[in-house]
Amino acid sequence: MEKRHIAFAGVSVAMVLLTAACGSSKDNSAGSANVQPAGGSQTVGAGASASAGAGAVAGATGGYEAGGDTGAGAGGEAGRTGPAKQLAVKEDAKLGKFVTDSKGWTLYRFDEDTPKPAKSNCNDDCATKWPAVPADDAAATTGIEAGKLGSVTRSDGTKQLTLAGWPVYRFAGDAKPGDTKGQGVGGTWNALAPDGKPAGKTAAADDSLQLMVNNNAELGKIIVDGKGMTVYRFDKDSAWPMKTGCLGACLDTWKPVKAVDTTKVAGLDAAKVTSFKRPDGTKQAAFDCWLLYTFTGDKKPGDINGQGVKGTWFAVTDKGKKAGQ
Repeated sequence: MEKRHIAFAGVSVAMVLLTAACGSSKDNSAGSANVQPAGGSQTVGAGASASAGAGAVAGATGGYEAGGDTGAGAGGEAGRTGPAKQLAVKEDAKLGKFVTDSKGWTLYRFDEDTPKPAKSNCNDDCATKWPAVPADDAAATTGIEAGKLGSVTRSDGTKQLTLAGWPVYRFAGDAKPGDTKGQGVGGTWNALAPDGKPAGKTAAADDSLQLMVNNNAELGKIIVDGKGMTVYRFDKDSAWPMKTGCLGACLDTWKPVKAVDTTKVAGLDAAKVTSFKRPDGTKQAAFDCWLLYTFTGDKKPGDINGQGVKGTWFAVTDKGKKAGQ
């Protein structure tokens, strides 16, 4: 009996050590970028063309396990490559107020960018579908604070317009001024509100929270991000030690949840919230040692379209388990 007790105690200690070691640093600091006032920038060069014939790209619907419109054949390319000039504020019944350029083309922001410091994470093929708006010759209008306009230096050395720190884009899939076809694409692209926030953001999403619990009618209590979007775990990842099995084309459809501030977590055991350094150096959030992702097939808060995909992707319960199992 005494030997069994000792063996059990040894296993318990080992499990505690594994749990403590499964996560990496919780530091979610971003790299620095040079932010300057708008004006005097170079013309956005190669990699920011409005041509949309490149197929599915990162940050857009399509790619791994999901087909989608690539925006090919959209007209008015010339109107989507130049400076924004005099910005305008339009209003839509669904989106509320959003920003356009002087010709009426809707302007967008990308959730995988950062505003402080300003940094664009849409390059190469992504920039083909989402052309960066040049920083020069942009002017505020009624409803937009002039002081919120600025610029950021892109990876190719060109200057991109920013609003409240967020890099500004057009969408190659918009066929004419006033179109808002880029809204909600991939769960990461939104029309730009005059204050720099996503237009049409649901009241249910809480800016102050980064992870919380939603009581889903089908799956019960599951984890969602700060926008109310369902988060998932992947059976091909490893919890101990933490490893990712989602690389390359997989990331076109399954977006790593950025590392979170544990003080901005609700309904969850904050001690189980950790982070993982991915091969590209970015930090990904984890819960109970399982890496967290959102699914580009989910279009609105509460969607659970990623549940059970390929028998390997599952929503995550508030205890860190696979939902629906």
